[in-house]
Amino acid sequence: MFELPLDLSKARILITNDDGINATGLQVLEKIARSLSDDVWVVAPEAEQSAASHSLTIHRPLRLKKVAERRYTVDGTPTDCVLLAINHVFKDDKKPTLVLSGINQGSNIGEDVTYSGTIAAAMEATLLGVPAIALSQHFSNGTPIKWQTPERWGAEVIRKAIAVAWPKYVLLNVNFPAVEPDQVTGIQVVRHGKRKIGDELMERIDPRGRPYIWIGALRSEADVSPDTDIHVVFNGGISVTPLFLDLTHNATLQTLKQAFT
Repeated sequence: MFELPLDLSKARILITNDDGINATGLQVLEKIARSLSDDVWVVAPEAEQSAASHSLTIHRPLRLKKVAERRYTVDGTPTDCVLLAINHVFKDDKKPTLVLSGINQGSNIGEDVTYSGTIAAAMEATLLGVPAIALSQHFSNGTPIKWQTPERWGAEVIRKAIAVAWPKYVLLNVNFPAVEPDQVTGIQVVRHGKRKIGDELMERIDPRGRPYIWIGALRSEADVSPDTDIHVVFNGGISVTPLFLDLTHNATLQTLKQAFT
């Protein structure tokens, strides 16, 4: 078990993301975190790292830059940021007691979590023994992003989430809907639905006559049952989903044991 519940007023909060140090969502999350604790640190990518998943930079050196008090950038992935923060920035000091990743520009629901750098940063924190919450803001193309919704609801979600104990290797995935704060239908703890990105491939020719392929944003929703994150977010609610980092499928494990005896 993690050391939960936390006294947020005494917590050291580390913030990161995958949209980069200058992202609006990071600014919103900083504001939320500072309403909870006076001990807030930021270690974020210097450039956007969307869809970086849980990638770790191992074939070149990383550059960690201090850009302000308790504020750093890394020329790497969200995973790099959390690893360097916990094992280097805080190596001679008290480690964070909570990691917040986001707020991502775009939801991370269904199979999005397998690609998401936002989720990956929370995964890395979890693997390093720090409880973590990934937060994302859903939006519809062509409409303004409702950043005021997580700004209104974020602190409440975080407070409720850390008021109970989570097992080791569990992280939380939170998604805010694309509605005004007063239109939020509630907070629901639900499982992941199923949807797939990348089914739309657009082939084009560049100015030099060479073909290229652009992976589009088309998603096919396969499971939008009422108890899924997809259904909740698409219907104006805030979804909270616990993720478990042990990917073993135990039923198949037992079946395979029988096959290999």
